[in-house]
Amino acid sequence: MLELTGRVVDVHYHAGPDLYLRRFTSCQAGRAYAAIDGWVVIKSHLGSTAAQSWESRQAGLPVSGAVVLNDLAGGIQTRVMEQAVYEHGPDAPARLVVHLPTLAGAAHRSKLHRAPFHPLLDADRWRGAGVLAEDGRLRPEVTEVLRAARDLPVVLATGHCTREEILTVVAEAVRLGLPRVLLTHATHPISGLTPADLADLADVDGLYVELTFLTRLLGHHDAEMFRATLTGHPRVVYSSDLGQPDQPDLAGWRQQSDLWFAEAGLSAEEITRVTSVNPAALLTV
Repeated sequence: MLELTGRVVDVHYHAGPDLYLRRFTSCQAGRAYAAIDGWVVIKSHLGSTAAQSWESRQAGLPVSGAVVLNDLAGGIQTRVMEQAVYEHGPDAPARLVVHLPTLAGAAHRSKLHRAPFHPLLDADRWRGAGVLAEDGRLRPEVTEVLRAARDLPVVLATGHCTREEILTVVAEAVRLGLPRVLLTHATHPISGLTPADLADLADVDGLYVELTFLTRLLGHHDAEMFRATLTGHPRVVYSSDLGQPDQPDLAGWRQQSDLWFAEAGLSAEEITRVTSVNPAALLTV
């Protein structure tokens, strides 16, 4: 039986097939993470990686899955999430990560060139309206997904929600009693949370904050913002958000991260907490 504890756990890695070309398939990513005694959560903007991760685990690889509730994949619907839970398998040691939409609102323009995976796919064609209605409240289907996430073996993640959307989702998650919520790359400009926001949310039970390597790599954070995010909340989860062929490989990710951690003044215990203990606690069933 595969276990997460004691490993480097990356909750955000893109493998193919996806909107864009990726370095690895799910199994290839699993072998790469196995080589560093790691665990990886595979994510695709196309929808669910649950079945891919199940197949990878049958081969003994340390992989779990995610589903992104984009319109392309069926939208913000409980049946989309439930199908992914079934495909993820009854014996998965890690919870499925359920992301609210990543193709919503204004288009996010990456600082890196992204080669499309399929020539017929126009991502903007599938861009949805987001999670809030015109009155600023959550759309009913979002509330239903949150309610289902309370009762299923999943982690509810905020996808590419804006600051206003995130705070509204968190308030509703607290009201409904969700056991686990992940603020996806919380202080990235897409999401827009500040270190002060993270401090305000520190006492919310089951709330985890993601900080990605890619956010710093692309220059969205300077050294001070990186340090403030790492230390601004008790349940920070450090992930890669890697997978593009022209981005660093796992060795490069770890080497550069170690330099940044040292620059931020993190102790060995603090590094283990954000790279292993916290993400394992978030995912473990």
